[in-house]
Amino acid sequence: MARPRGVAMTGPRIYLAGPEVFLPDPIAVGRRKCDLAARYGFVGVYPLDASLDLSGLGKIAQAQKISAANEALMRTTDVLIANLTPFRGVSMDSGTAFEVGFMRALGRPVFGYTNVLSDYAARAADFRLRGIPVGDGDRADLQIENFDGAENLMLTAAIEASGGSILRTAVAEGREIEDLAGYERCLAHVRQCLTI
Repeated sequence: MARPRGVAMTGPRIYLAGPEVFLPDPIAVGRRKCDLAARYGFVGVYPLDASLDLSGLGKIAQAQKISAANEALMRTTDVLIANLTPFRGVSMDSGTAFEVGFMRALGRPVFGYTNVLSDYAARAADFRLRGIPVGDGDRADLQIENFDGAENLMLTAAIEASGGSILRTAVAEGREIEDLAGYERCLAHVRQCLTI
């Protein structure tokens, strides 16, 4: 695997994308994910690694600073592992989706895992049965894509085209975001796929 210019030679650096940054103690989860990455010979790079001084900034300026810091972090990494577990709806976290696309555009390998076994199409159909919330653009007459993927075809195809793959793991209900079993399976898979 070719190492991107400016990336440290200490071991493959993996950007750890996912909605865990919204958990009550995201730093603790980030440490656990980085510790697990180290067990597999990787350097975990968690989005909150960038210690940012946001004091005195308005919300828009804070958001811009966080976004720029995360993009800078991704540029220092070799690989991305994304938690694709549905978050706040049928699909994965939208910020994580951006990070998948960003790393794909950089030409870096992208791997994903989800702690939900069902396909995107099944989740979307179930969502409709519960009633579509006000403000959601879905309607009964709109097509649901059905390509047997864990997520939208653009995301699954991008991950596969990068040389990565998506692993699905069943976890206890209510623990889908923070359970690290799927993440650890993904680390083992990445270790097998990369030549270090």
